Amino acid sequence: MTTLPAPRTPDPMAAPALNWGVIGTGWIAERFIGSVRRHTRQRFTAVASRSAARAEEFAARHGITRGYGSYEELVAAADVDVVYVATEHTAHLACARLALEAGKHVLVEKPLGLNAAQAAEIAELAASRGLFCAEALWTFFLPRFDVVRQVLDSGMLGEVRSVLADLGEYFDPAGGHRILRADLAGGPLLDLGTYPVSLATWVLGPAESVQASGQAHPSGVNGQIGAVLDGRAVVHTTLFSDTPSTAVIAGTEGTLRLPGPFYQPGDVVFSPAGGGPSLTYTEPLTGHEGLHFEAAEAARCIRDGLVETPLRPLTDSVATLRVIDEIRRRCGIVFPGEQDEQPDRTRGRTAL
Repeated sequence: MTTLPAPRTPDPMAAPALNWGVIGTGWIAERFIGSVRRHTRQRFTAVASRSAARAEEFAARHGITRGYGSYEELVAAADVDVVYVATEHTAHLACARLALEAGKHVLVEKPLGLNAAQAAEIAELAASRGLFCAEALWTFFLPRFDVVRQVLDSGMLGEVRSVLADLGEYFDPAGGHRILRADLAGGPLLDLGTYPVSLATWVLGPAESVQASGQAHPSGVNGQIGAVLDGRAVVHTTLFSDTPSTAVIAGTEGTLRLPGPFYQPGDVVFSPAGGGPSLTYTEPLTGHEGLHFEAAEAARCIRDGLVETPLRPLTDSVATLRVIDEIRRRCGIVFPGEQDEQPDRTRGRTAL
C-alpha cells in the first residue's frame, strides 16, 4: 500500500433531516448545536433545562423553536424525533430512560452511564422499545477514525500487541469547573479517561486484567490515574497538566500514531516495522467542529431502522465502562448514588 485509505464517511449534508430536542444547556450542548447546524440539515425544535428561564434564553439565543422548563415536556413534544442528552453525567441514566420511555430515539453524551450497570440498563431499554440509542462518543464517528478502522481491518499492522493512550488537561483548582465536583462524578475518568480506555477496548477487546493507581486532586475528586489493561494497553489521564494526549497502536508489521489530541480530527501516521517510509493521512485540526458527524450517523441509522450504530455499538460502550468501573474499584472511587445501585464490576473479568 502506497497511501492510507481515504475515509468512507458519508456526506453529513446527505443525512435525513430529523427534529432534535436537547436536554441540557451547557458547554457541550452549545458546541453540538453549532456544529450540527453548520454541517448538516438537522433541525433543533426544542431545548429543556430545569430552569424555564434558562431554557427560554438558550432557545432564543440559538434560534430553537421552544424552551421547556422540564425534561418531561420536551420528551412529550410531538415535534421531537430524537433527544440529545447533554446533562451532567449523574443525570444521563434518568434522562435517557425518560426519553426512551416516551418513545424517542436518543443520543446520550458520553459516558452512556456512570457505570456499566447503568449503561446496560439504557441499552436494554432501548432494545426493548425498538428505539435507536447511541453514546455520543464523537471520536468514533470522525473521518480520522474511519481511516484507523480500515487500517486495523486490513491487517496492515499485523498482530496488534500494544495500545498507548494519554489525555491530560489542566484545570485550575479554584476554577469551579464541573469536572472538579465530586457530587457530579467529577475527576478525569469519565470526561477525559473515557477516550484512552475506549480506544484500548475497541482495538484490543474487553480487558480481563486491570491494574490501576491514582492521586487525589485538591478539590476532593480523583486527579490522575494510570492503568495497565491485560499487560497490552497503557492508559493515562490527568487534571493536573496539559499532556501530549497522543495515542499509539502498535503491531508486529507496523505502528499507527495519532498525534494529539488523538480523539479529535487530525492526522493518522503509519510506520512499517523495522523502518521505511511512513504513510500519512491528513485532515484539518477542527476540534469540536467535528461533533456533527455523530448526529448525521444517528439520523442515517434512524432512517434505516437501526437501533444502534455499528461505529459505536452499545456493547462497546458497556465494555468501556466495565474497565472504568474496575479502574475506579482499584483506586477507591465511588460516584454519587452507586452505593444503592450495586453496579456489576466483575462480569467479563477473569484475572484481576
